[in-house]
Amino acid sequence: MHEPGAALSESAPTTVDTGASMLRRGFRLIGRSFRAHPVPHAIAIVGAVSFAVSVVALSRAIAWVTDEVVTPALVGDGADDERVVIGFGVIMVIAVVRGAGAIVRRYYLSMAESKTKGTWRSQIYDQYLRLPIEFHRQTPTGELIAHADNDLVVAGMVLRPLAFAVATVVLAVLAVISLSLLHWSFGLVALVVLPLLFIVNRVYSAKVSGPVAEVQQSVADVTSVAHESFDGVMVVKTLGRIDAEIDRMRIESDDLRTKRLRVGRLRAVFEPLIDLIPNIGILALLLLGARLVDSGDISVGDLVGAMSLFSVLGLPIRIIGFFLQSMPSSVVALDRIDRVLAITPPDGAAPGALPDGPLELHFDNVSFAHDDHVVLSGVDLRVGPGETVALVGATGSGKTTMLELATGLIRPQRGTVTVGALDAAELATHDRASRLGMVFQETFLFAQSIGENITMGDPSISGADAVDAARASQAHDFVTDTPEGYDTIVGERGVTLSGGQRQRVALARALVRDPSLVLLDDATSAVDPSIEAAILRGLGDRSMTVLMVAHRLSTIALADRVAYLEGGSIVAAGTHEELLDIDGYRTLVQAYEDAR
Repeated sequence: MHEPGAALSESAPTTVDTGASMLRRGFRLIGRSFRAHPVPHAIAIVGAVSFAVSVVALSRAIAWVTDEVVTPALVGDGADDERVVIGFGVIMVIAVVRGAGAIVRRYYLSMAESKTKGTWRSQIYDQYLRLPIEFHRQTPTGELIAHADNDLVVAGMVLRPLAFAVATVVLAVLAVISLSLLHWSFGLVALVVLPLLFIVNRVYSAKVSGPVAEVQQSVADVTSVAHESFDGVMVVKTLGRIDAEIDRMRIESDDLRTKRLRVGRLRAVFEPLIDLIPNIGILALLLLGARLVDSGDISVGDLVGAMSLFSVLGLPIRIIGFFLQSMPSSVVALDRIDRVLAITPPDGAAPGALPDGPLELHFDNVSFAHDDHVVLSGVDLRVGPGETVALVGATGSGKTTMLELATGLIRPQRGTVTVGALDAAELATHDRASRLGMVFQETFLFAQSIGENITMGDPSISGADAVDAARASQAHDFVTDTPEGYDTIVGERGVTLSGGQRQRVALARALVRDPSLVLLDDATSAVDPSIEAAILRGLGDRSMTVLMVAHRLSTIALADRVAYLEGGSIVAAGTHEELLDIDGYRTLVQAYEDAR
């Protein structure tokens, strides 16, 4: 038997964050993006390599122009017009190639990054919707939002400089070759400077990985506090919790600031080093080149071209620095996403098909617990096809849990819950949506029109179907009284409607697909008793099985049978009149009536 939450324990394997492992993980991240969207990545790299080749070519063109055009003009020999034109033309052609390469690189790299983030966003969004309800109850909403927003943005950061970083490797190789051809000492400078930069970045990557992970978690914590404060604004205001919530946010924000400052201090040490290293190389070239020019080993143009090449290398080298700096943040962010993607969703649909007509619902020796708290113990209940059964019991007796088990959203630790002889937890998504109608006490409406909240965008549901369902839920009259009727936009969570109106719209949403099994968790608690009676009579006229939590005597009396829960067990089942002989049941329903 599947244990609730068992799949939630699965996670991406933990990796020691050494510099080498961080690089391996970073390149695996890049490989995933490349496999998903190879074409834009490849075109971006072609553009970037064209840029790199043109940079080296430009340095040689500058050297030729310096020796053949500029120097003769400076010493008084005059500039040859033909050479001026040739030099100008060559530099212009190289500049055009360089510019075109930069445009292609930026455009297609941006496309690759956007497509990759879109793919990951779709994966995690789909995963959220497929994961069991336990996952959503155990994970703060703010953390879910952080995964789908901030973590995805950060995970894609390493892709932004990717093509340029690849081109920089090509540029470095060509630069070393070009400089070595001028003089071996120039090539030696390049061979010292470039590995030094790589070592500095590896050290930086190893040191920054842990603090970056802490920052990402802290961002999720801040988001969670903000979400709770905004979502519970009525509670915050009515209980005078404004200052307390501000203090909560201040504490989490201070923690986030402290962790970001820790990362900032590391950047303050290493980023200046990354900027300094290329400039040291230029100074070394100048000192060596001055002597080589004086000795006649190289020309002035060779020195100018070499220095121009090294000065241009500064930006690509910084891009590699940015690439390597982004890698720890991106790897950590993707690890957080992968921990969610690694959770195994519930298995596929159970074999077999649901029978036509009203569905039988059967609880067979069902037990369920939240952690160590037992909610249900050894529950046996059969709801026959077309039967209406009311669940009655004190708060905490397990009524809502029984309905959640009937939907298949959660699984029992022991026993089975079957719908039409199929395991409720293994029902196909289509069957659950079309054959089961579920309305819970905490009604949720989307910030869309009333009609869209009923049809949920299903093209197979006509406007007439929506109206028919609204009539059955006693919602049609108040809907048509609104200025826009079924096109009336409700606020977030349906806040512009009253509690009873929201419940009736939600009930219409459950009935519009003509379900075979309807589950109602005190779904008419905010509705007037006369309207509730009309709703329940309407349900009785439809061919469906109904299991409902009831707190009103009028509701209980309309049920074919009543199941009385006490302490997580069904202690009696029968008609309302039969159960009145039980002291606990009689006391409870009398309390319901006295509370009216």
